[in-house]
Amino acid sequence: MFLEVDDGTLLHYETDGDPGRPALLLWHGARCTLRQWDYVTPRLTDRFFLVKFDIRGAGYSRASSSTDYNFTTYATDACRLLESLGIDKCHIWSMAWGSRAALAFCAFEQERVISAALFDLNIGEADIKAQQAGYREAMRRLSEEGFTPPTLPNGWNHHIDKTSLDLSLTAATKSDLSSLAPLITRPVLIATGDHDPNLRSSREAAKLIRGAKMVELRNIGHGSVLMHPDLCIQVFKEFAKQHI
Repeated sequence: MFLEVDDGTLLHYETDGDPGRPALLLWHGARCTLRQWDYVTPRLTDRFFLVKFDIRGAGYSRASSSTDYNFTTYATDACRLLESLGIDKCHIWSMAWGSRAALAFCAFEQERVISAALFDLNIGEADIKAQQAGYREAMRRLSEEGFTPPTLPNGWNHHIDKTSLDLSLTAATKSDLSSLAPLITRPVLIATGDHDPNLRSSREAAKLIRGAKMVELRNIGHGSVLMHPDLCIQVFKEFAKQHI
């Protein structure tokens, strides 16, 4: 499905579950699409009405030529999507780059947020090489324990416009998330792998957000939801059940 917003941008989105249940808005990671959540959604429709979308410029969403790629724009897009579905308030689950955008959304639109689970959060500068190295080490350790990761969902990184995709990611350089984090007053879970270099920044963010809960995921690298969806679902559900 597509939603056209004010400037002509087309947002690609999907919904799953009963609209009468609490809404859960899902934010995907960098260079991912809403397909990132395909292993997650069937396990959550018994509790939530799921809303997943490609941010403007990514996946099948088409950004207008006048787009200003920043987190204010993304927050406004999310608001328009929720409004179109008749949703006043929602829970949030995000991963990696999406947790940056979701944090900003929570700061800008607190009246719309019930709770937020920010996985693999980094409020500073990302170290891509360290993320890749940490992922490999985590996979090695999981393999030693007999764990086989699931195949990545079809289309999890398919984008119709690579130029707009690259532009979409520049939003992370335009906001000081460390100044936005203390503004959040809703319940927050931050969950990050112990082999993800984002962990240090996640800990810092947890200190900045009043009452935030920090969970460190054992033998998990960057891209936790794709790497070990079962574990991430378990951690998310444990947090979410306290706020439904």
